Amino acid sequence: MIRPLLQLVVAVGIHGTFSAEAQNASIRLGNEIPPEVDTIYERGLGFLSANQADDGSWRSRSEHGITGLCLMAFLASGEDPNFGRYRLNVKRAVRSIILGQETTGFIPTSMYHHGFAMLALAEAYGAVDEATLWEAGDTDRKKTIVEALEDAVNLAVDSQAKNRSGGWRYSPTSTDADTSVTGSVLMGLLGCRNAGIHVPDETIENALAYMQQNTAASGFVAYSGGIGGGGNSVARSSVAALVYAVGHKREWEEYANALEHIASKLDHKETSHTHYFYYYMAQALYQGDPVAWEQWNRKTSRMLADQQSPEGSFSGSYGEAYGTAMSLLSLALNYRFLPIYERF
Repeated sequence: MIRPLLQLVVAVGIHGTFSAEAQNASIRLGNEIPPEVDTIYERGLGFLSANQADDGSWRSRSEHGITGLCLMAFLASGEDPNFGRYRLNVKRAVRSIILGQETTGFIPTSMYHHGFAMLALAEAYGAVDEATLWEAGDTDRKKTIVEALEDAVNLAVDSQAKNRSGGWRYSPTSTDADTSVTGSVLMGLLGCRNAGIHVPDETIENALAYMQQNTAASGFVAYSGGIGGGGNSVARSSVAALVYAVGHKREWEEYANALEHIASKLDHKETSHTHYFYYYMAQALYQGDPVAWEQWNRKTSRMLADQQSPEGSFSGSYGEAYGTAMSLLSLALNYRFLPIYERF
Protein backbone atom coordinates (compact mmCIF):
# COMPACT_ATOMS: atom_id res chain seq x y z
CA MET A 1 0.00 0.00 0.00
CA ILE A 2 1.38 3.44 -0.95
CA ARG A 3 2.29 5.47 2.11
CA PRO A 4 1.57 9.19 2.60
CA LEU A 5 4.82 10.76 1.40
CA LEU A 6 4.78 8.82 -1.89
CA GLN A 7 1.12 9.65 -2.36
CA LEU A 8 1.99 13.31 -1.84
CA VAL A 9 4.66 13.21 -4.55
CA VAL A 10 2.42 11.34 -7.00
CA ALA A 11 -0.60 13.58 -6.46
CA VAL A 12 1.21 16.90 -6.63
CA GLY A 13 3.19 15.71 -9.64
CA ILE A 14 -0.02 15.13 -11.60
CA HIS A 15 -2.28 17.87 -10.26
CA GLY A 16 -1.48 21.29 -8.93
CA THR A 17 -4.84 21.80 -7.27
CA PHE A 18 -4.17 20.41 -3.80
CA SER A 19 -3.67 22.79 -0.89
CA ALA A 20 -0.40 22.58 0.99
CA GLU A 21 -2.27 21.85 4.22
CA ALA A 22 -4.29 19.01 2.69
CA GLN A 23 -1.12 17.33 1.45
CA ASN A 24 1.15 17.97 4.45
CA ALA A 25 2.97 14.67 4.88
CA SER A 26 3.76 15.32 8.54
CA ILE A 27 0.04 15.62 9.28
CA ARG A 28 -0.79 12.47 7.35
CA LEU A 29 1.87 10.17 8.76
CA GLY A 30 0.35 10.32 12.25
CA ASN A 31 0.97 7.58 14.81
CA GLU A 32 1.69 3.92 14.25
CA ILE A 33 -1.11 2.12 12.44
CA PRO A 34 -2.53 -0.94 14.23
CA PRO A 35 -1.10 -4.00 12.44
CA GLU A 36 -4.48 -5.48 11.51
CA VAL A 37 -5.65 -2.33 9.67
CA ASP A 38 -3.58 -2.91 6.53
CA THR A 39 -4.76 -6.52 6.33
CA ILE A 40 -8.42 -5.58 6.76
CA TYR A 41 -8.14 -2.82 4.19
CA GLU A 42 -6.33 -4.91 1.58
CA ARG A 43 -8.83 -7.75 1.87
CA GLY A 44 -11.78 -5.36 1.81
CA LEU A 45 -10.58 -3.58 -1.33
CA GLY A 46 -10.00 -6.95 -2.93
CA PHE A 47 -13.65 -7.84 -2.31
CA LEU A 48 -14.93 -4.50 -3.64
CA SER A 49 -12.70 -4.70 -6.70
CA ALA A 50 -13.91 -8.20 -7.56
CA ASN A 51 -17.58 -7.38 -7.07
CA GLN A 52 -17.95 -4.10 -8.95
CA ALA A 53 -20.39 -4.26 -11.86
CA ASP A 54 -19.33 -3.33 -15.38
CA ASP A 55 -21.33 -0.10 -15.10
CA GLY A 56 -19.20 0.95 -12.11
CA SER A 57 -21.83 0.38 -9.42
CA TRP A 58 -22.06 -2.20 -6.67
CA ARG A 59 -25.37 -3.07 -5.05
CA SER A 60 -27.55 -1.32 -7.61
CA ARG A 61 -26.96 1.06 -10.48
CA SER A 62 -29.46 3.52 -9.01
CA GLU A 63 -27.96 3.60 -5.50
CA HIS A 64 -25.17 6.05 -6.19
CA GLY A 65 -24.47 6.77 -2.54
CA ILE A 66 -23.20 3.22 -2.09
CA THR A 67 -21.07 3.64 -5.21
CA GLY A 68 -19.75 6.85 -3.65
CA LEU A 69 -18.85 5.13 -0.39
CA CYS A 70 -17.00 2.38 -2.26
CA LEU A 71 -15.20 5.01 -4.34
CA MET A 72 -14.07 6.80 -1.18
CA ALA A 73 -12.79 3.53 0.27
CA PHE A 74 -10.48 3.19 -2.74
CA LEU A 75 -9.41 6.84 -2.67
CA ALA A 76 -8.72 6.66 1.07
CA SER A 77 -6.37 3.69 0.75
CA GLY A 78 -3.36 5.57 -0.58
CA GLU A 79 -3.26 3.66 -3.86
CA ASP A 80 -2.65 6.11 -6.70
CA PRO A 81 -6.07 6.53 -8.38
CA ASN A 82 -4.57 7.01 -11.83
CA PHE A 83 -1.84 4.36 -11.98
CA GLY A 84 -2.45 2.06 -9.01
CA ARG A 85 -3.97 -1.40 -8.85
CA TYR A 86 -7.51 -0.08 -8.46
CA ARG A 87 -7.44 2.71 -11.05
CA LEU A 88 -10.11 1.00 -13.18
CA ASN A 89 -12.41 0.57 -10.18
CA VAL A 90 -12.00 4.27 -9.37
CA LYS A 91 -12.69 5.40 -12.94
CA ARG A 92 -15.72 3.15 -13.33
CA ALA A 93 -17.20 4.43 -10.06
CA VAL A 94 -16.68 8.10 -10.96
CA ARG A 95 -18.22 7.57 -14.39
CA SER A 96 -21.16 5.67 -12.88
CA ILE A 97 -22.03 8.53 -10.52
CA ILE A 98 -21.70 11.21 -13.20
CA LEU A 99 -23.76 9.28 -15.73
CA GLY A 100 -26.40 8.54 -13.10
CA GLN A 101 -26.90 12.18 -12.19
CA GLU A 102 -30.25 13.54 -13.34
CA THR A 103 -30.59 16.73 -15.37
CA THR A 104 -31.77 18.51 -12.21
CA GLY A 105 -28.46 17.76 -10.53
CA PHE A 106 -30.02 15.11 -8.28
CA ILE A 107 -27.94 11.98 -7.68
CA PRO A 108 -30.56 9.29 -6.89
CA THR A 109 -32.17 7.51 -5.23
CA SER A 110 -32.49 9.76 -2.18
CA MET A 111 -30.81 12.78 -0.61
CA TYR A 112 -28.82 10.26 1.45
CA HIS A 113 -27.31 8.95 -1.77
CA HIS A 114 -26.97 12.48 -3.11
CA GLY A 115 -24.90 13.51 -0.08
CA PHE A 116 -22.57 10.51 -0.08
CA ALA A 117 -22.09 10.62 -3.87
CA MET A 118 -21.43 14.37 -3.78
CA LEU A 119 -18.78 13.89 -1.08
CA ALA A 120 -17.15 11.09 -3.07
CA LEU A 121 -16.91 13.21 -6.22
CA ALA A 122 -15.51 16.09 -4.17
CA GLU A 123 -12.78 13.79 -2.85
CA ALA A 124 -12.09 12.51 -6.37
CA TYR A 125 -11.86 16.04 -7.80
CA GLY A 126 -8.21 16.94 -8.27
CA ALA A 127 -7.04 13.41 -7.49
CA VAL A 128 -8.50 11.59 -10.51
CA ASP A 129 -6.94 12.61 -13.82
CA GLU A 130 -9.90 13.44 -16.04
CA ALA A 131 -7.75 13.21 -19.16
CA THR A 132 -7.90 9.44 -18.76
CA LEU A 133 -11.29 9.17 -17.04
CA TRP A 134 -13.30 8.64 -20.20
CA GLU A 135 -12.35 6.19 -22.91
CA ALA A 136 -11.55 7.56 -26.34
CA GLY A 137 -14.69 8.10 -28.36
CA ASP A 138 -16.93 7.57 -25.35
CA THR A 139 -20.28 8.92 -26.52
CA ASP A 140 -21.77 8.67 -23.03
CA ARG A 141 -19.53 11.37 -21.63
CA LYS A 142 -21.78 14.03 -20.13
CA LYS A 143 -19.89 16.18 -17.63
CA THR A 144 -16.59 16.83 -15.94
CA ILE A 145 -16.34 16.15 -12.22
CA VAL A 146 -16.55 19.84 -11.41
CA GLU A 147 -19.64 20.26 -13.58
CA ALA A 148 -21.31 17.34 -11.82
CA LEU A 149 -20.40 18.83 -8.44
CA GLU A 150 -21.72 22.26 -9.33
CA ASP A 151 -25.02 20.75 -10.42
CA ALA A 152 -25.21 18.62 -7.26
CA VAL A 153 -24.54 21.66 -5.05
CA ASN A 154 -27.19 23.69 -6.85
CA LEU A 155 -29.74 20.91 -6.35
CA ALA A 156 -28.98 20.78 -2.62
CA VAL A 157 -29.15 24.56 -2.29
CA ASP A 158 -32.50 24.75 -4.11
CA SER A 159 -33.87 21.83 -2.09
CA GLN A 160 -32.96 23.48 1.21
CA ALA A 161 -34.47 26.80 0.10
CA LYS A 162 -37.85 25.07 -0.22
CA ASN A 163 -37.51 23.31 3.13
CA ARG A 164 -38.91 25.16 6.13
CA SER A 165 -36.53 23.34 8.49
CA GLY A 166 -33.24 24.40 6.93
CA GLY A 167 -32.11 20.81 6.42
CA TRP A 168 -32.95 17.92 4.10
CA ARG A 169 -34.91 14.69 4.08
CA TYR A 170 -35.13 11.80 1.62
CA SER A 171 -36.65 13.64 -1.34
CA PRO A 172 -35.23 16.84 -2.82
CA THR A 173 -38.78 18.20 -2.65
CA SER A 174 -39.31 17.38 1.05
CA THR A 175 -40.47 20.22 3.27
CA ASP A 176 -39.30 18.64 6.52
CA ALA A 177 -35.87 17.36 7.58
CA ASP A 178 -34.00 14.95 9.81
CA THR A 179 -30.50 15.11 11.26
CA SER A 180 -29.31 11.92 9.59
CA VAL A 181 -30.02 12.95 5.99
CA THR A 182 -29.01 16.53 6.76
CA GLY A 183 -25.65 15.27 8.02
CA SER A 184 -25.05 13.35 4.80
CA VAL A 185 -25.89 16.30 2.53
CA LEU A 186 -24.04 18.80 4.72
CA MET A 187 -20.85 16.72 4.68
CA GLY A 188 -21.14 16.53 0.89
CA LEU A 189 -21.42 20.31 0.70
CA LEU A 190 -18.53 20.83 3.10
CA GLY A 191 -16.44 18.46 0.99
CA CYS A 192 -17.33 20.50 -2.10
CA ARG A 193 -16.42 23.75 -0.38
CA ASN A 194 -13.15 22.22 0.78
CA ALA A 195 -12.43 21.26 -2.86
CA GLY A 196 -12.98 24.83 -4.07
CA ILE A 197 -16.54 24.46 -5.36
CA HIS A 198 -18.74 27.45 -4.52
CA VAL A 199 -21.27 26.66 -1.81
CA PRO A 200 -23.32 29.59 -0.44
CA ASP A 201 -22.43 30.37 3.17
CA GLU A 202 -26.12 30.74 3.94
CA THR A 203 -26.77 27.13 2.95
CA ILE A 204 -24.05 25.83 5.28
CA GLU A 205 -25.12 28.09 8.15
CA ASN A 206 -28.80 27.15 7.84
CA ALA A 207 -27.97 23.45 7.91
CA LEU A 208 -25.68 23.86 10.91
CA ALA A 209 -28.41 25.85 12.69
CA TYR A 210 -30.83 22.98 12.05
CA MET A 211 -28.39 20.54 13.65
CA GLN A 212 -27.92 22.97 16.55
CA GLN A 213 -31.67 23.12 17.16
CA ASN A 214 -31.71 19.35 17.53
CA THR A 215 -28.74 19.05 19.92
CA ALA A 216 -29.54 18.87 23.63
CA ALA A 217 -27.33 19.97 26.52
CA SER A 218 -26.73 16.27 27.23
CA GLY A 219 -25.16 15.84 23.79
CA PHE A 220 -28.14 13.80 22.59
CA VAL A 221 -29.21 14.65 19.06
CA ALA A 222 -32.82 14.26 17.98
CA TYR A 223 -33.76 12.55 14.75
CA SER A 224 -36.14 15.38 13.84
CA GLY A 225 -38.60 17.77 15.40
CA GLY A 226 -36.28 19.47 17.87
CA ILE A 227 -34.69 18.36 21.12
CA GLY A 228 -36.25 15.17 22.42
CA GLY A 229 -37.48 13.91 19.07
CA GLY A 230 -36.43 10.39 18.22
CA GLY A 231 -34.59 9.24 21.34
CA ASN A 232 -30.88 8.89 22.00
CA SER A 233 -28.44 7.71 19.31
CA VAL A 234 -24.67 7.88 19.68
CA ALA A 235 -24.47 7.72 15.88
CA ARG A 236 -26.52 10.92 15.50
CA SER A 237 -24.42 12.66 18.15
CA SER A 238 -21.37 11.64 16.12
CA VAL A 239 -22.90 13.13 12.97
CA ALA A 240 -23.52 16.41 14.79
CA ALA A 241 -20.04 16.56 16.32
CA LEU A 242 -18.50 15.91 12.91
CA VAL A 243 -20.41 18.59 11.01
CA TYR A 244 -19.78 21.14 13.77
CA ALA A 245 -16.02 20.45 13.59
CA VAL A 246 -15.75 20.48 9.79
CA GLY A 247 -18.18 23.42 9.63
CA HIS A 248 -15.91 25.47 11.94
CA LYS A 249 -18.27 25.60 14.91
CA ARG A 250 -15.95 24.25 17.58
CA GLU A 251 -16.78 27.22 19.79
CA TRP A 252 -20.44 26.20 19.99
CA GLU A 253 -21.70 24.72 23.24
CA GLU A 254 -23.57 22.11 21.20
CA TYR A 255 -20.29 20.90 19.72
CA ALA A 256 -18.70 20.52 23.15
CA ASN A 257 -21.77 18.67 24.44
CA ALA A 258 -21.99 16.27 21.51
CA LEU A 259 -18.25 15.56 21.59
CA GLU A 260 -18.23 14.95 25.34
CA HIS A 261 -21.18 12.59 24.95
CA ILE A 262 -19.60 10.41 22.27
CA ALA A 263 -16.17 10.42 23.94
CA SER A 264 -17.85 8.90 27.00
CA LYS A 265 -19.28 6.08 24.86
CA LEU A 266 -16.15 4.37 23.56
CA ASP A 267 -17.52 0.96 24.56
CA HIS A 268 -20.94 1.64 23.04
CA LYS A 269 -22.33 -0.90 20.59
CA GLU A 270 -25.01 0.42 18.26
CA THR A 271 -27.78 -2.16 17.90
CA SER A 272 -28.85 -1.05 14.42
CA HIS A 273 -27.03 0.55 11.49
CA THR A 274 -23.71 -0.39 13.08
CA HIS A 275 -21.55 0.42 10.05
CA TYR A 276 -23.13 3.85 9.81
CA PHE A 277 -22.18 4.32 13.48
CA TYR A 278 -18.57 3.20 12.89
CA TYR A 279 -18.24 5.59 9.94
CA TYR A 280 -19.35 8.71 11.81
CA MET A 281 -17.90 7.83 15.22
CA ALA A 282 -14.41 7.44 13.74
CA GLN A 283 -14.48 10.81 12.01
CA ALA A 284 -16.07 12.72 14.89
CA LEU A 285 -13.57 11.42 17.45
CA TYR A 286 -10.64 12.00 15.12
CA GLN A 287 -11.69 15.61 14.57
CA GLY A 288 -12.43 16.39 18.20
CA ASP A 289 -10.57 14.08 20.58
CA PRO A 290 -7.47 12.39 19.12
CA VAL A 291 -6.71 10.53 22.36
CA ALA A 292 -10.21 9.02 22.45
CA TRP A 293 -9.94 8.23 18.73
CA GLU A 294 -6.68 6.32 19.27
CA GLN A 295 -8.34 4.18 21.92
CA TRP A 296 -11.51 3.63 19.88
CA ASN A 297 -9.50 2.93 16.72
CA ARG A 298 -7.44 0.16 18.32
CA LYS A 299 -10.54 -1.49 19.74
CA THR A 300 -12.58 -1.16 16.55
CA SER A 301 -9.82 -2.44 14.28
CA ARG A 302 -9.56 -5.62 16.36
CA MET A 303 -13.32 -6.06 16.32
CA LEU A 304 -13.53 -5.58 12.55
CA ALA A 305 -10.72 -8.06 12.02
CA ASP A 306 -12.89 -10.67 13.73
CA GLN A 307 -16.01 -9.70 11.75
CA GLN A 308 -14.49 -9.71 8.25
CA SER A 309 -15.46 -12.66 6.06
CA PRO A 310 -12.86 -14.88 4.37
CA GLU A 311 -13.69 -13.09 1.10
CA GLY A 312 -12.90 -9.71 2.69
CA SER A 313 -16.47 -8.44 3.00
CA PHE A 314 -18.60 -7.19 5.87
CA SER A 315 -22.32 -7.80 6.03
CA GLY A 316 -24.42 -4.67 6.28
CA SER A 317 -28.00 -3.48 6.49
CA TYR A 318 -27.78 -2.39 2.84
CA GLY A 319 -25.66 -5.24 1.53
CA GLU A 320 -22.04 -6.34 1.58
CA ALA A 321 -20.70 -3.49 -0.55
CA TYR A 322 -22.19 -0.94 1.85
CA GLY A 323 -21.00 -2.82 4.95
CA THR A 324 -17.51 -3.27 3.51
CA ALA A 325 -17.10 0.34 2.37
CA MET A 326 -18.36 1.76 5.68
CA SER A 327 -16.09 -0.58 7.67
CA LEU A 328 -13.04 0.37 5.62
CA LEU A 329 -13.82 4.08 5.86
CA SER A 330 -14.10 3.78 9.64
CA LEU A 331 -10.43 2.71 9.55
CA ALA A 332 -9.31 5.10 6.81
CA LEU A 333 -8.39 7.81 9.33
CA ASN A 334 -5.27 5.71 9.92
CA TYR A 335 -4.10 6.74 6.44
CA ARG A 336 -5.47 10.31 6.27
CA PHE A 337 -5.40 10.61 2.49
CA LEU A 338 -8.83 12.14 1.90
CA PRO A 339 -8.91 15.95 2.19
CA ILE A 340 -12.12 15.76 4.24
CA TYR A 341 -10.14 13.83 6.88
CA GLU A 342 -7.91 16.82 7.67
CA ARG A 343 -8.43 18.23 11.14
CA PHE A 344 -10.34 21.48 10.65
